[in-house]
Amino acid sequence: MRLQVKNIRVGYENQTIVQDLSMDIPDGKITTIIGSNGCGKSTLLKAMTRIIGHQDGHIVLDGKNIHSMNTKELAKQLAILTQNPESANGLLVEELVSYGRFPYQKGFGNLSKKDKEIIDWALQVTRTNEFRYKTVDALSGGQRQRVWIAMALAQDTDIIFLDEPTTYLDMAHQLEVLELLQMLNKEEGKTIIMVLHDLNQAARFSDFLLAMSKGKLIKAGSADEVITPPILREVFQIDALIDHDPRTNKPMCITYNLLKGEKKHEKNITIDTIMPVTVGSSL
Repeated sequence: MRLQVKNIRVGYENQTIVQDLSMDIPDGKITTIIGSNGCGKSTLLKAMTRIIGHQDGHIVLDGKNIHSMNTKELAKQLAILTQNPESANGLLVEELVSYGRFPYQKGFGNLSKKDKEIIDWALQVTRTNEFRYKTVDALSGGQRQRVWIAMALAQDTDIIFLDEPTTYLDMAHQLEVLELLQMLNKEEGKTIIMVLHDLNQAARFSDFLLAMSKGKLIKAGSADEVITPPILREVFQIDALIDHDPRTNKPMCITYNLLKGEKKHEKNITIDTIMPVTVGSSL
C-alpha cells in the first residue's frame, strides 16, 4: 500500500470532524468514500492531500509522512480535483490544462517539449482536444469537468483525488465522467480516490468502498461488503432494499425508507423512493 492513513484526527477550531481514523488505500484501484452530509468525507480527502492539516496521527505516502514532503515533490505524486474548482473564466482550455505542469517547472520558465507532450496527451485522453482554443467558461458543465480532469492528468501523478466529480452534472454527463475515470484506472493504471453521493454509481464504478459516519470509518471493502442493509442503516439511517444490477452484477439500492426511529424488516418495505439513490454531499 503506497498511501496509508494512521489514527488521524481532523477538525476546525474546537470541532472534531474526523476521529481516530485509519485505512489503507489499494494501489491501482478505484476507491470511493460514501457517507451522509457532514460525516467528514471531504474533510478526510482534504487532509489526505494536505489542503488542510490534521491534529493527530499520520498520513503516509511511500513510507513518508506527507507533511515532511516538499510541496512540489508531493504534487508530483498526487493530484486533486476539488468539489468547486476555482473559476477559470477567460482562460483557454489549453492554458488551464498547462497549469498541471507547474510542479515540474522552475520559476516562470516556458513549457518544455515534454510538458507539451503531456498536455497534448491529457487533452486527447479526456477528449477535450477539440476545445483547446476555446475559453473554459464557454463549455458545458460536462465538458468543463473533463477539462479539469485533463489538468489533473497533466500533473502526471499516479494518484488522483476527486471530490464529488459528478456534482451538478446531468445523468449522461455523470456517466461520461465516471467512465473516463474508469478508463484512466484500467488503461493508464491511475489510482483513483473520490467522494460520491450516489450509492449506485459508487457501487458500479468502485473496486473498494469506504463508508463513513460522524467522522468514523464504519466499513471498508468491496461493494458487496459495504452496500448492504445493515451498513446503510448505520451510515445513512435508511432501510434499504438491495439487489444486483443485471448488467454489472454490482449491488444496487432499489428503494429505501427512512428509519424514523425504528428498524423495519426488508420484507415489509414499500416502494416509496425510486433510484437513483443520492444521499447529499459532505463537508
